[in-house]
Amino acid sequence: MEVSERTIYRDLSELAAQGAPVEGEAGVGYVLRPGLFLPPLMLTEDETEAVLLGLRYVDQRGDDILAAAAENARAKIAAILSPEMQAAALTPMTVPGPDGHGFPENKVPLNVLRSAIRTQKRLAIDYIDGAARHTQRVIWPIQLGFMDNARVLTGWCELRQAFRFFRTDRILSAELHDRYPARRADLVRDFHAQLHDAPPPVEGS
Repeated sequence: MEVSERTIYRDLSELAAQGAPVEGEAGVGYVLRPGLFLPPLMLTEDETEAVLLGLRYVDQRGDDILAAAAENARAKIAAILSPEMQAAALTPMTVPGPDGHGFPENKVPLNVLRSAIRTQKRLAIDYIDGAARHTQRVIWPIQLGFMDNARVLTGWCELRQAFRFFRTDRILSAELHDRYPARRADLVRDFHAQLHDAPPPVEGS
C-alpha cells in the first residue's frame, strides 16, 4: 500500500483510541475482535437532540440491559460533542414524557425473549390473560415493544394463525424450541403491513 510500518502502527493506535476493538502491539501483530465502533460523528444540534431524546426514552422504558446500553451510548456520544453541545445536552429542550418505570414484574426474563427473537426460535409459553384464564401457546416471536405502562411481545401465534401481542408480565413460563419456518424479516414486514389495516389485539386483554 506504499505506506510505512510506522504509519500503520499510528493508524491502528488511532482506531483503538476511537473505540475499535483492536488488540496487539507494534512488532507483534494486531487482532480485530468482533464488535462495532463508531468513528467521530459530526452531528447537528437537531440530530444530537433527536439521538439523546431516544436514549432518554430507552432509559425510562427499557429494561436493565437496554438502560445500561443507553447510558453507555450516551457517554460515547457525549465524548465526541463540542463543549457547547455537551453543555446543551445537560439541559435538553425535549424530554420523553412521564417516567416509564414501575412496570409489572416479568416472570420470564426479557433476555430469554430477546434470545428467541434473535435466533428465530419457536417459543412455547404459558400465558394468563386479564380474566386469569391460562393457555399454552407456541409463537414465532419477532419484536419486543416498550409501551408506557406495559411491555409486549409480538409474534405469530400458531393457535390463532395470526399475529398477536402478548404482555410480557402475563407470560408465566417460556421454553425455546426449534427454528420457526419463516424469516423474521419477512414476518416483521408482514406485521407492519397489517398494522396499517388493523392492529392485532393483545391476547386476553
